[in-house]
Amino acid sequence: MQEGVSIYLVSDSNVDTAENIASIAAAHFDTFIEKIKKYSYVGDINQIEDIVMEAANDSNSIIIHTMVVKELKEYLQKKAQKFGIKIVDVMGPVIDAIEDSTGISPHTELLRDSKEDYLKKIEVIEFAVKYDDGKDPMGILLADVVVIGVSRTSKTPLCMYLAHKYIKAANLPLVPEIEPPRELFEINPKKIFGLTIDPEVLVKIRKERLKSLGLNDNALYATEERVKKEIQYAEEVMQKLGCTVIDVTNKAVEETANIILNVLRGGEST
Repeated sequence: MQEGVSIYLVSDSNVDTAENIASIAAAHFDTFIEKIKKYSYVGDINQIEDIVMEAANDSNSIIIHTMVVKELKEYLQKKAQKFGIKIVDVMGPVIDAIEDSTGISPHTELLRDSKEDYLKKIEVIEFAVKYDDGKDPMGILLADVVVIGVSRTSKTPLCMYLAHKYIKAANLPLVPEIEPPRELFEINPKKIFGLTIDPEVLVKIRKERLKSLGLNDNALYATEERVKKEIQYAEEVMQKLGCTVIDVTNKAVEETANIILNVLRGGEST
């Protein structure tokens, strides 16, 4: 039986480059990949020790890395060789060639910036997930942006898109039978963005949603009367709040997000 290979991807930045190259290379073989472990933003020898020891416990492991910090790269190389682990330096030959040609040594400031950006992005994405769909009213007070609107107006994907722009976004569904949380009326209305939509378009969207779930598309949720009632109620709440209202009918999430970003920068909504 063919022995499986365990691949360890290691980087002092993100592991995307190493992962892409490993995937392309593996596609040329029938090798069975036992497992792939990813280690991003490795920044000290203790982390390297742990990674190498784990790889050493696998009978057939390969370390593929894009380490740039010289001391860490050399330490990783030395430890891997000590345990007889195959190791591939993906970035080294390219950096060495540029350094030889220019006479300039590579710097690591960008790596630190990338790590900070990465951690910030993870933080805001986790925020969007935690405070999605009105799960916790506390998110309204903590958010940079609060998105409100009736069901199926793309509140969740909009908040995730904004998260990739480093904006903490929470969203809240507006339903006639449920009173909005008091926190919504305690924050600056400039942080609130209400999404509205053409009722006929929303009816179609909801019917398609019900079909995709294997449900009857004649349910109250997707009737014209119910949709109009919800939209009227939502617009009344938005008017009471004095927030920015965006008609998302036939708008892509990116378009809506750009309107919000423009308002946050001090521009006008369109």
